[in-house]
Amino acid sequence: MLVKTRPARADYGWRYPMETFLQTSLADPRALRDPARRSIARWLALATAFGILAGAATARADEPGDAAPALSVGFTPNYRAIMKHAGPAVVGILVDGMKTPSLLDGPADARLPSLPFKGPLPFHGQGSGFIIGADGLVLTSAHVITGARRVTVRLSDRREFRATVLGSDPLTDVAVLRIAARGLPVIEPGHVEQLQVGDAVVAIGAPFGLEQSLSHGVVSAMGRSIAGVTAVPHIQTDAPVNPGHSGGPLLDAQAAVVGMNATIYSISGGSQGLSFAVPIDVVLRVKDKILAHGRVPHAYLGATVQNLDRPLATVFGQDRPQGALVAGVAVGSAAAQAGLKAGDIITTYNGKPLERTGDLIGHLSMASPGEQVRLGLWRARAARELLVRLDEATDADDQRDADTQQPQDMGWRLRALSSQERHLLGVSSGVWVDEVSGFSEQAGLLAGDVLLAINLKPVLSADDAQRAVLQRPMQLALLIDRDGVRMFIPMWIE
Repeated sequence: MLVKTRPARADYGWRYPMETFLQTSLADPRALRDPARRSIARWLALATAFGILAGAATARADEPGDAAPALSVGFTPNYRAIMKHAGPAVVGILVDGMKTPSLLDGPADARLPSLPFKGPLPFHGQGSGFIIGADGLVLTSAHVITGARRVTVRLSDRREFRATVLGSDPLTDVAVLRIAARGLPVIEPGHVEQLQVGDAVVAIGAPFGLEQSLSHGVVSAMGRSIAGVTAVPHIQTDAPVNPGHSGGPLLDAQAAVVGMNATIYSISGGSQGLSFAVPIDVVLRVKDKILAHGRVPHAYLGATVQNLDRPLATVFGQDRPQGALVAGVAVGSAAAQAGLKAGDIITTYNGKPLERTGDLIGHLSMASPGEQVRLGLWRARAARELLVRLDEATDADDQRDADTQQPQDMGWRLRALSSQERHLLGVSSGVWVDEVSGFSEQAGLLAGDVLLAINLKPVLSADDAQRAVLQRPMQLALLIDRDGVRMFIPMWIE
């Protein structure tokens, strides 16, 4: 079922029975002859009149010149309707691949073998995602598919599709997938700029592999910058989010997606009321760049910045902490060439005020290399402006090139045979298998085997083996010599 529009706002809130009661009573005056019903109607009429007066007071408070709007009656979203509307477009992401486990790993979206270990090991991971295009376009978190050899998308109706990774961006933690399906239900993007602290939100995903799980909470902060995670100001929420939720949608009360669940702060590994989502406007911009170019070029300023506190603001002559304090400038960077200095406070970005460092990071994460930006500065207790032409960040590009050029890690270590070893074995080709782990070990390859050919092509060196794997065949047939006995070993590498 293709969801083209979302239901009206009224479908997602409580309907008040008092209105129905009053309407039926007024339509049938004889009903008010009953003393009990007449007493109830009197109290409901008074309550309704009070609500009208309260609404008028709220409207007046919203007018310019008043300090703050009056508090209105609470609104409870219709969670059942939200799940029915958005649930069909939420998917599970199943991942198989190779990863080097670490005690310092982040969200436990993957089930890894227990330590000790040697090198990369096979892993089976799972996460969440959501359908953004009826033609099979799926969004998820980049960290969910890191190291993946095979990515499978499981729909809410239990159908499974092999996914093609169109691209991913570790800096914003967004990945774009494509599956061979049409006429799929989709989730409508919401307006994250209208989201405010205190608004109700809903998370749908597959925590711990439990598909189509719904949790709810409120927005507890906006523009939260998380050191060491991504360069994106996150939406912070207290909605329970657990490992496996990564990549799933964060929805508003209208069942529109306002963010992609990305990470949690936790001591136990489970939800402790601090979860973070990448804003949907950032997600969609990254998606558009990946679809257009296959990659996401990021701008680079070349300055180290930090948040201001009250003592630092006083030292630099500010009335209150505002902006991003420059702690250092990289030599030869765009910031250095423009004249940015340590001790400058960046207060505006293209005329937009910056309250915290996260605001600046958010702007830079969406800027394009070569773009000229206007920075407002507070320097030597005076306001100034600076024009900076941004460079291109190269780390992400280097990593992307490495990911595309490196062969599949088969878990073996190979070395060339000496002429004497070839003579003793009676072979003209082959490489010695010094060590095995991961997929090669699972296939049955042993240290001490001689790898003679891959898919009937002779292997003369370790580079030959790597080139064979780079061709991404679905299955390998390894011809080996083991203690003078020749045999083929099949190996599935996806």
